[in-house]
Amino acid sequence: MELTSLPLPPLSAGGEVITFYSYKGGTGRTMALANIAVLLARQQNATAPVLMIDWDLEAPGLHHYFAHQQENKPGVLEFFEACREQLLRRRSTGLSIDDDELAHEVLAAVGWEQYVTRVDESSQLYMMRAGRFDDSYPDRLASMQWEELFYACPALFRCFADRLSRHFRYVLVDSRTGRTDSAGVCTTLLPRKLVLMFTPNRQSLEGLQALVTRATTYRRSHEDEQRPLLIYPLPSRVDTGDGGERAQWRRGDAAQHIPGYQPGFEELIRECYGLQQVSLESYFDEVQLQQNRSVAYGEQLAVRLDQGGDRFSMTRTFEAFLAWLAPGYFPWQSSGEIALLGSIGAARHALEAGGSAARAAVQPLAHDLNLLGELYWREGKLRQALAALEESLSLRQRSLGEDHADTLASKTNLAGALRQQGRLDEAQFLDECIVEARERMLGTEHFDTLTARANLAATLGLQGRVAEALVLQDHVLDTYSRLFGPDHLQTLGAKAARAELLLQRGDLQHARAVQEQVLAARRRLLGAEHADTLRSKTSLAYTLLQMQELDAARSLLDAVLQAHLRRLGPEHPDTRRAREQLIDVQLQLGVPTDEAPLVPELHQDAAMDDYGDALVRPLRRPVQATASSAWSRAADELLALDGHLYGGRNPPR
Repeated sequence: MELTSLPLPPLSAGGEVITFYSYKGGTGRTMALANIAVLLARQQNATAPVLMIDWDLEAPGLHHYFAHQQENKPGVLEFFEACREQLLRRRSTGLSIDDDELAHEVLAAVGWEQYVTRVDESSQLYMMRAGRFDDSYPDRLASMQWEELFYACPALFRCFADRLSRHFRYVLVDSRTGRTDSAGVCTTLLPRKLVLMFTPNRQSLEGLQALVTRATTYRRSHEDEQRPLLIYPLPSRVDTGDGGERAQWRRGDAAQHIPGYQPGFEELIRECYGLQQVSLESYFDEVQLQQNRSVAYGEQLAVRLDQGGDRFSMTRTFEAFLAWLAPGYFPWQSSGEIALLGSIGAARHALEAGGSAARAAVQPLAHDLNLLGELYWREGKLRQALAALEESLSLRQRSLGEDHADTLASKTNLAGALRQQGRLDEAQFLDECIVEARERMLGTEHFDTLTARANLAATLGLQGRVAEALVLQDHVLDTYSRLFGPDHLQTLGAKAARAELLLQRGDLQHARAVQEQVLAARRRLLGAEHADTLRSKTSLAYTLLQMQELDAARSLLDAVLQAHLRRLGPEHPDTRRAREQLIDVQLQLGVPTDEAPLVPELHQDAAMDDYGDALVRPLRRPVQATASSAWSRAADELLALDGHLYGGRNPPR
């Protein structure tokens, strides 16, 4: 049969290979790939070329989603049969040749173009079928030994991926399930991104973890394969009608021995990427592929069936997933961060274009940079926070002036981040500038002025100038008490800040007395598990530690941990921090390290709402760890990203 070549010019910038893999069948993997391919092909005014490859050769099905397919068209199997033949010819000459050079010679001789078909005339969407389904297909498939082909030319599959990436913005590979040689090729040798589809069950979760470990071990141990590999978990067939079961499988349930896929992937990613804290909360809030009757039977594309794409549609779910996948954002980046980075990128593009659009983009850019800095600050990413806040302040100083309210807001945020990083002299300079401007423009009793004074007091206290700090803080506290009363939330916040200064002066007794007052008032006004109340308990616990009242401190920290477990779950950063604080105290009390509870059992004890009862509460027996420990720790860290973490997306400067 004569094969016709498909002319497709190379891209100005290279594309990427994305493999879709599921350990078990029944996840809707092929359906998801087909829908996502259609959405990707619609991007950039439908000018971005997208290639789908059906590598599930034992159970091919991708072609069924696209009508008018040529049944006799060759595909993946025939392509690599031709590669095998070319390798045999070249090896028979006895000439020694570099693997990469050999791979490129073979691939050039075979030519991928004649194996690819266009499947949509309204966009640049293409497909490489599994193969030509004639009577000889089963025998030819059985004779294809992927391992032998790899050892004949180890660079073949990597160079194949590179060649396709020169012509297609996205190459989506539908991989075989399970532990097979072809699945190993698709998940280990080809991709830059790996979409891990699963239905929530233990077999799928354990199989995916093992797959990631094998793939990353290979990447780390072979010099020619030192490439980034980004993983994107995608839960599927999620029952939207049963919120309890959905949360159980997502968060975990120790009583039912359910590990929970979110904490499992968080632990895996922490070890793979060498990160101290990872939260997939925002990601999994948005990325869950729901069960849908309209596409449960047959081969229908939801993105073509949906009219309008409301928030209950499959289209909206796929679009939410693409918000992370397509630009290459990491799953531990929140949706808020992604939205801000997108708007910041658009504003930077307008600035580069110049003219009136550039002038109009300055203030939105400064605003979004300030918000991004605040977000990074809350997440503990001080380096990124400082970069964003410094740029925001610089833009506002140049365009609005030193005393504009927005400029002062940027100065306040930047001073706070500098204070937390220990750059106290710089923070002091900004704090003093803010206080002077606020007093001059608003007066001494305006809320913004009092906030500025309190911030300056905090900086002075950290510098060791506690006497000066107390004078400022006492003025703030007296003003709040006079204006709002002793139990107003602002007054309580000022009292808590004064207690911190007393601690820095070494006045433990007075600091404790103030902290007890604040805790009692916050518990009464806000509730025993409000975030401010829990912060008061933690602060008081550390004062008690300094006073060597370890049992009382331990009881308070235990109460904080239990509250976080109930409200936030075992893997939230606040819960993890509370757990670490409690373990530190338990070790000081002599509880052996191997007996210290990592996640104590959930309990609701009304006595913990009363500080007095907490002080005399006896120690509990250690309990077993959470079911999340059922995920074994990956033996190998994922390959370092070599600058990819913030490269290529114009991070805040």
